[in-house]
Amino acid sequence: MNKDITMNLRYCILLFAAGITTTAFSQQNREQLIAASQAGASPLFFDPAAGEIPVIQPPAFDNTKECTVRNGLPNFFNKVRPGKPVTIAYIGGSITQGVHCYRTSSARFIQSMYPSVKMQFINAGVSGTGTDLGACRLYEQVTQHHPDLVFIEFAVNGAYKEGMEGIIRQLWKADPNIDICLLYTAHNEHARIYAAGQIPDNVKGLETIADHYKVPSIHMALLPALLEQEGKLVWKSDNKTPGKIVFSNDGIHPITEGGDLYAGAIARSMQTLQTGATPQKHTLPAVLYSASWEEAKMLSPQELATFSNGWEKITPKDSVYLKQFAGWFPYIMKAEQPGASFSFKFKGTMFGIFDIGGPESGQMEIEVDGKPAKLKPMLPGTRLSEVTAADGRALLDRFSFFCNNRYRGQFECIKVEPGVHTVTMKISAAKADKRNVLGEKQLADISVNPAKYDRTVVYLGKILLCGTPLN
Repeated sequence: MNKDITMNLRYCILLFAAGITTTAFSQQNREQLIAASQAGASPLFFDPAAGEIPVIQPPAFDNTKECTVRNGLPNFFNKVRPGKPVTIAYIGGSITQGVHCYRTSSARFIQSMYPSVKMQFINAGVSGTGTDLGACRLYEQVTQHHPDLVFIEFAVNGAYKEGMEGIIRQLWKADPNIDICLLYTAHNEHARIYAAGQIPDNVKGLETIADHYKVPSIHMALLPALLEQEGKLVWKSDNKTPGKIVFSNDGIHPITEGGDLYAGAIARSMQTLQTGATPQKHTLPAVLYSASWEEAKMLSPQELATFSNGWEKITPKDSVYLKQFAGWFPYIMKAEQPGASFSFKFKGTMFGIFDIGGPESGQMEIEVDGKPAKLKPMLPGTRLSEVTAADGRALLDRFSFFCNNRYRGQFECIKVEPGVHTVTMKISAAKADKRNVLGEKQLADISVNPAKYDRTVVYLGKILLCGTPLN
């Protein structure tokens, strides 16, 4: 195959893994995307004042397209006005997880609106993931902590509509008093669409959900896009540009100035949203896309599965390489020997795994109801596949472009026909062509340390389900 075509295919795979579907990125973005997606688990609760981050002064911007109020945030504001304590959660991808991308400075501003109110803040951002995993991890990382307000940011990471609907329905089934706000971030192609007065297609899909459930939404990239159009902002640059705001280094993840512009959109919107509205219990309308994802959950491995010989239970906090994931996984089931397997039974429509990839990661074979399963990717920007009898891949590879001497949280969701299913996942003896996966620019470590890569390890942190576990 032509070398340039091969490199482009590898890059498309990289973008797919990151949840980004556009052709608007150059070869130089690769290393920056890798760096941005390697973060482990951040502390769940955060103090926005801890890093001496100043309260932003959002620039004046009067554009009715920036925030759509709908039913607003009535319960949140009617709780903070009399001084009652509140919990605010942020759930999203790496743009939410990052300290300077918008989350911390927006939380600092919200606290400044009501300085005497006790507020606690949750960072449920997980790099490189979308609403599919978001719906599965929602209870553990958000809902069980009884939030009063939840910001949801997944516009860059796939914007999978069914997963977003599942998140909203789960929240209101747990507590109809929770207020929800959708946040729309952007990459550089999205910015050009906003500057042209349009809305990106994936955001249009999320807006249908916001309309259906009458939750507010904020187009955080609208002002930065218009500033770029006016020549006052550079969306992507590695260097300072005199007289201009540099939004990001990679076209996706804002640096401090860009993050403050994102946070400014939230600040302006919160000032708009705080007016009017009486407290109300949110009611769930009929399902718009799918009811499956309101049954999404993740379970600790031994809570559901039976493991063969060859697996060991390890604690991430005691591991030099894996301790960064202790916030997500209290324990991990690890195996390396081909043939080591685990099995579980459930009633539902999807199963999957939330695991850790690294240099030594191997591949897995999957059986569903006693038959070998082939997997066919379903939607760009998701890690969602469906079981197929024909043209799918026979192995689930846990090594990716991101695993060059690094460890990375990753996941896979596999859709099945509704019903009761028995699943067996087994480590394969077949080894991936890791040099080919890494590409020409990432061969230094594997060339020096080939034995580190010539292994078939699986690190299982959680089992994912849309449905009900069965013993």
